[in-house]
Amino acid sequence: MVFSSEIFIFGFLPCFIASYYLAPKRWKNQQILLGSLVFYAWGAPKFILIVCLSSLIDYLLSLKVLTVEKKQAKKLVALSIIINIMILAYMKYANFFVGEINTIFQYFGAAPMDWTRVILPIGISFITFQKISYMVDIYKKNVDPPESLLNYMVYIFFFPQLIAGPIVRYHDINRQIQTRRHSYQDVYNGFFRFCIGLAKKILLADCLGEVADTIFALNPGSMTVLYAWIGILCYTFQIYYDFSAYSDMAIGLARMMGFRLLENFNWPYISTNVTEFWQRWHISLSRWMKEYLYLPLGGNRVGKCRGYTNLWIVFLFSGLWHGANWTFIAWGAFHGLFLTIDKLTLKSKISQQIPRPFKIATTFFIVSMGWVLFRSETIGQAWQYYGYLFGNAPLYTSQQMWVDTMTNRSSFVLFTCLFSFLPAIPAFLKRAQTLKLATKMSAGPGWTIKIATGACLFILSMASLCNSSFHPFLYFKF
Repeated sequence: MVFSSEIFIFGFLPCFIASYYLAPKRWKNQQILLGSLVFYAWGAPKFILIVCLSSLIDYLLSLKVLTVEKKQAKKLVALSIIINIMILAYMKYANFFVGEINTIFQYFGAAPMDWTRVILPIGISFITFQKISYMVDIYKKNVDPPESLLNYMVYIFFFPQLIAGPIVRYHDINRQIQTRRHSYQDVYNGFFRFCIGLAKKILLADCLGEVADTIFALNPGSMTVLYAWIGILCYTFQIYYDFSAYSDMAIGLARMMGFRLLENFNWPYISTNVTEFWQRWHISLSRWMKEYLYLPLGGNRVGKCRGYTNLWIVFLFSGLWHGANWTFIAWGAFHGLFLTIDKLTLKSKISQQIPRPFKIATTFFIVSMGWVLFRSETIGQAWQYYGYLFGNAPLYTSQQMWVDTMTNRSSFVLFTCLFSFLPAIPAFLKRAQTLKLATKMSAGPGWTIKIATGACLFILSMASLCNSSFHPFLYFKF
């Protein structure tokens, strides 16, 4: 069940919201947990028992951590982390490692290992990171443990961000789990944010993805330089609109229940360097990597060489976290390289004299080149695609199939109109309120604008959804 499906929008969501608001205040968390378990079981029924059992172990260990000496508490936290990493490693990386081992066996003429492929449970990476951050925060006494097992399970299974983030740390949400205010304005504002994400996914990301998928699937004889550049540019925007759409929808759904989740994207493609890009892209992951990996390794407090090494470790780990493939590891190393270059050059006089538009264009180019690795199935395919981009193919052909692909889409005109405008809607409304162009949302122009915009986006999204095939979110596989 995905947020952009009819069964979720017209079935699960209205039933859940109605039952949530009809439930007495003391039963609302139970309602969230029940709805979240149903939501997760819909997509991963076999894995839900493993998550429940491991979550129970983590909860009991976190209570024990508070009652023992620091040395023993550290061992309990390490035990919890090991259990969670082992589950993640088996579910996500066993197929990859067995495949690599069988490749070696085949090279030496040995028989391959018998292996039944493990089906990757959705959202396992995000769940694992949340569980690890919870245990570390309890150990460091950054937050008190939850009042009950129920509250902890609500944190782990909270369905809006369960599958693809943003990664929520317990100390960011613990007070909201215990008590929060509810209002119809929250429901309205949350649904408006949900509609923004829905439109970004259906009207933009899926449209861009259709072009990108078609071009990346072309055989070498059909590829041109123009195709290659259109393909990677479409994918560059597709992955942004797709992933940020899920974050928008998650934040909106949480708001409908009275929760305020932290933002996960902040206009990443206007960054002036790769360091700034990671401060704007998937903010919750960057923050997690910094707090729970980079700083424990020593950060940049242990000398320049060790600091650069720590940076590379973090981004190699980040690449591996995204998927069990050498392309993701190479993508992590790619960003580690340019982050190191940033640290060496950002404070130089030459860097500070470069015009901002040139910096933005250069950073966008670097990030787009990284997405080639992220999108490709193998290193060889990525290398071949780089060749297409830089001249190892005809420049263009007389018939450009991408034009036909786009114009045959009923949403082509809508796509061209919304490409730049849609992501600016939340910022525009916020700016309008700051400048007092919109008065109280209960009776001012802002209210009318939001209703009209939200209704239009929802209707257009539904119209497009009914005429399109199923497109899951890209980050579901991570």
